[in-house]
Amino acid sequence: MSPDLIRLFEAARAAQGRAYAPYSRFPVGAALRDETGAVHAGCNVENAAYPVGTCAEAGAIAAMVAAGGRAISEMLVLGPGPGLVTPCGACRQRIREFAGPAARIHVADGAGVRAAFTLAALLPDSFGPENLGSEVAHG
Repeated sequence: MSPDLIRLFEAARAAQGRAYAPYSRFPVGAALRDETGAVHAGCNVENAAYPVGTCAEAGAIAAMVAAGGRAISEMLVLGPGPGLVTPCGACRQRIREFAGPAARIHVADGAGVRAAFTLAALLPDSFGPENLGSEVAHG
């Protein structure tokens, strides 16, 4: 793994360790790099009024926006189990708000990165800010 990818992996793993997942027992961490190179992380936070929780990807995006970032250059999602833990449909659209089709989304487990996709592969022919005439600049 490249040093940049290692940094994302470590941030996602640390966030995963702080996940609040008492109902699903499925902790997920996510980390992204914004247009300035800053790394922002998030974890899933569940709620007794299931499924009103927050996904790890949404938490990482919120952290980026709160810190002043506006574009996702790259993201890593880390989850447990034998299957690939790719972003859910809602998170794919959340990512799309801040990332272009070529943005790389890495999927990992505790042992390392297992797969990588472009956002276009995860959400083909997507609807984004430019459909509404927004001039959002993606990293």
